Amino acid sequence: MLLRLLLGLLGLVMIPVVRAQTIVVIVNPSIGIQHLSAGEVRDIFLGRYRTFPSGASALPIDLDIESAARRQFYLLIAHKDASSMGSYWARLTFSGKISPPFAVSDARQAIDIVANNPNAIAYVDRAAVDDRVRIALEITP
Repeated sequence: MLLRLLLGLLGLVMIPVVRAQTIVVIVNPSIGIQHLSAGEVRDIFLGRYRTFPSGASALPIDLDIESAARRQFYLLIAHKDASSMGSYWARLTFSGKISPPFAVSDARQAIDIVANNPNAIAYVDRAAVDDRVRIALEITP
């Protein structure tokens, strides 16, 4: 019995530690946004509003549906898992109200779009951010 307990504890120690990502919401510096609240970001990404607080159009960019950053973003910002988000967008799309944000394959592509489009807004891992974009919100787990 003691041997099983020790082997079980040893197994736990050998499990690799997964680093929690710090997700940041990025915008193009030319849009003039210094900071966005979590509520403003949630409203933009859930399709409630497609404008920034200034009134300028907002083009939300999602990461790939399989992305860990996407799962973490929606859990933290909207308290919804991937399945709930799928149902949410299915209802809205079916009703003809609005379509989900445009999805890209990775953070580099999201950063490129935001850097080249003043109305784009995206979320990425903080480690991927470069000086072409501005961090408008940091979302920590």
